[in-house]
Amino acid sequence: MKALIKKEFKLALHPTVPLFWLLSAMLIIPNYPYYVAFFYTTLGLFFVCLTGRENRDIQYSMMLPVAKRDIVRGRFIFTLIVECVQVIAAIPFAVLRARLVPAPNAAGMDANIALFGLSLIMLGLFNIVFFTRYYSAPDKVGGAFIRGSIAVFVYVALAETAAHVVPFVRDRLDTPDPQFMTEKLCVLAIGIIAYAALTWAVYRISVRRFEHLDI
Repeated sequence: MKALIKKEFKLALHPTVPLFWLLSAMLIIPNYPYYVAFFYTTLGLFFVCLTGRENRDIQYSMMLPVAKRDIVRGRFIFTLIVECVQVIAAIPFAVLRARLVPAPNAAGMDANIALFGLSLIMLGLFNIVFFTRYYSAPDKVGGAFIRGSIAVFVYVALAETAAHVVPFVRDRLDTPDPQFMTEKLCVLAIGIIAYAALTWAVYRISVRRFEHLDI
């Protein structure tokens, strides 16, 4: 498994992925939809899979003495690392934003603890929509990304609308830290659990679909 993960980072990692990590700095932009910073992670994963299709990455991996299940597991561990690095990289910028721009975010959710929990749910949603389709038809990665992007944009639209019109979200979650920390920490915990559950579920689905795929 270590060799497969090493292969992911040495051969599959697209150069835009670390650049997108740096876009965590977008959290210091005043009046901006901060979910966009996390969406770039999904775009980076799309580029990884798209480049893998052109380079015949799956066919190369199939020539290695490893099971199909392990190929999928290696890609999911890689995905977890990429997404978690993005979230962790955003933390100092959220703190910096609170110090430099204390005014509320007129565009939607503030860069606070609740935002990280809600963004993890968004990433888990993308994973389950994108990878279930991708491992059913790896050559149709564009269609898988379109479906995943639609799911993300619908989620973001609902989440940002809730920040304006739903009283609990507007008055408690969409507030500067450390206000209402109990509620925000609960949202963060829910986000972590949801992200883990969705990613684990899509891993199992992807393994079943990939094992039945004739390549």
